Amino acid sequence: MRTPAHHRLVVLALLSCGFAGSPLVAADASNKEKTPAKPKFVDGEAAKVPGFSDSDYWIRHDLWVETEFDSDEDGKPDRMHVDVTRPRQTDSEGLKLPVIYETSPYFAGTAPDSDDSMWSPRQELGATPTPRPTIGPFERSGVRPIISKDLVAEWVPRGFVVVHSSSPGTGLSEGCPTVGGENEALAPKAVIDWLCGRAKGFTTPDGDEPVTAYWSTGKVGMTGTSYNGTLPLAAATTGVEGLEAIIPVAPNTSYYHYYRSNGLVRHPGGYLGEDIDVLYDFIHSGNPELREHCDCIIREKTMLANIDRESGDYNDFWAGRDYLNQLDHVHAATLMSHGFNDWNVVPEHSYRISAALKKQGVPVQIYYHQDGHGGPPPMKMMNRWFTHYLFGVDNGVEKDPKSWIVREGKKHDEPTSYADYPNPDAAPVDLHLAGGAPQQGKLSLAEDESHGRETLVDNFSFDGEALAKADWTEHRLIYVSPELSKPVHLSGTASIQIRLACDRPATNLSVWLVSLPWTDRARGGHINDNLITRGWADPQNAESIRESKPLVPGEFVDIKFDLQPDDQIIPAGQKIGLLIMASDRDFTLWPDPGTKLTVDLPATNLTLPVVGGPAALEEAFTPKPTPEPNADKGKSKE
Repeated sequence: MRTPAHHRLVVLALLSCGFAGSPLVAADASNKEKTPAKPKFVDGEAAKVPGFSDSDYWIRHDLWVETEFDSDEDGKPDRMHVDVTRPRQTDSEGLKLPVIYETSPYFAGTAPDSDDSMWSPRQELGATPTPRPTIGPFERSGVRPIISKDLVAEWVPRGFVVVHSSSPGTGLSEGCPTVGGENEALAPKAVIDWLCGRAKGFTTPDGDEPVTAYWSTGKVGMTGTSYNGTLPLAAATTGVEGLEAIIPVAPNTSYYHYYRSNGLVRHPGGYLGEDIDVLYDFIHSGNPELREHCDCIIREKTMLANIDRESGDYNDFWAGRDYLNQLDHVHAATLMSHGFNDWNVVPEHSYRISAALKKQGVPVQIYYHQDGHGGPPPMKMMNRWFTHYLFGVDNGVEKDPKSWIVREGKKHDEPTSYADYPNPDAAPVDLHLAGGAPQQGKLSLAEDESHGRETLVDNFSFDGEALAKADWTEHRLIYVSPELSKPVHLSGTASIQIRLACDRPATNLSVWLVSLPWTDRARGGHINDNLITRGWADPQNAESIRESKPLVPGEFVDIKFDLQPDDQIIPAGQKIGLLIMASDRDFTLWPDPGTKLTVDLPATNLTLPVVGGPAALEEAFTPKPTPEPNADKGKSKE
């Protein structure tokens, strides 16, 4: 039995599609199938159904879901703005369907990108930074009832309902944006609770006319890319019942790992000078009447009071925005996706979470490609994932290989399957350094105690590519392997153990692993031709990322840290190079040039995850035998 509020909702939804009055009923009746439309499955995937595919007959409506928090402190629970797109059969035939849900702070628009709103990277390490200008209010975009059109064209015809919501403090959702705060997890939890009949929905943000999700089976999957990929994981950390599966694409799983690295202030690739308060301003499209209050309690008293751009140390503020610390209640089956050359949201974000969830027994698969930011798994993979976990189809997806890697030169829908990631056949191999500065030194399997110490001089004016390509420079140290006689497959996380001294109390430390000779992308090179992986650290945090200890000039410290995870096949004919520098122009702060770093070579080594282990790398480092001239001369022909 439909309530009056429910009936009014359906009519309004269809009016938005261009129908009115009596033609509404006639049009619906004339197009109704002789047999009721229902989901169809082919080879374990949800297939497109003609009866679900005509967008003119989709029902679209919006509502506000009440949450359990009051982040704008106005004395009442915040309500989230939600839209729904569903096949008409959810009304005409009483069909119940599972839901694919995406939530985002971006749906209502964002502030314009501007270098003027960023923190200046031109800062001495440890010094109090110059305050940055804040971004002024901007006008939100978007019209009701459609918050977003993402996902609908692919999933509604396959028999799913698609739902979107705007994050707290964005668009028509109430509350304050917190960028990783608790309300970003509780907001989608409330929407899922509503989809499962446990939370209240209303036709307006401040009214009491109810809306129910009578068309939902109570099975929900979430997906999205970047920030939109972070929020499915955030929702999953609440352990909310009904969230059965998530597909996070390039998710930011820790705001510390996004804006810092091993105690170092580091900016995401392409956004030099960005920090969490900049992102707050960028997404704050909510109620302008509460903007000043939100700015005060969130940006000023919470963020700027705790982000610590002076030291870059990890603290309780950052720990609260690190989802690795909040995985105990996650049960949603997780298909993770990331690019190995994503230097915006670096690939450790996906790896660290998927590794932890596997240990907890959560169903996990991971898909990696060789490109940059974004890039979802192939539709076939996502379809099988959602079809199994939302429709309950026994398609065997839970028995599929745990790892899928798009190999070099292949398309995104042509991944190679492996038993796991890292490759189970990979083993750590230690490489040692032999001097050669200011030119190239050597990187080899053999230890060489005869080489002592080498020095570089920091200068942020030169980027990493220029330093890797230079034949002679004092602004970096570089150590290069023999030319590879066979391809080398790296899979997993490389690490560096380095002993160094500095002539100042603080320095940046940046490490690149490169493939040489360098191929200019402008001349036909590819994104992964030269940069294998990289990492950053603050030597002041050699003992703990929670506490910086100023360096004693001239005194050596030992520091070990991981580079970003990778899976790459370095072709024969290339050389593997370890590039050590101080400031990384595109990522770190820019202190005055001139800081001197001295590296103790015998106490420094690089560890690579090599498929086939030491024997495979030793074989690749061994030159191919040179055929003797005229070796075949005098042999008889058969």
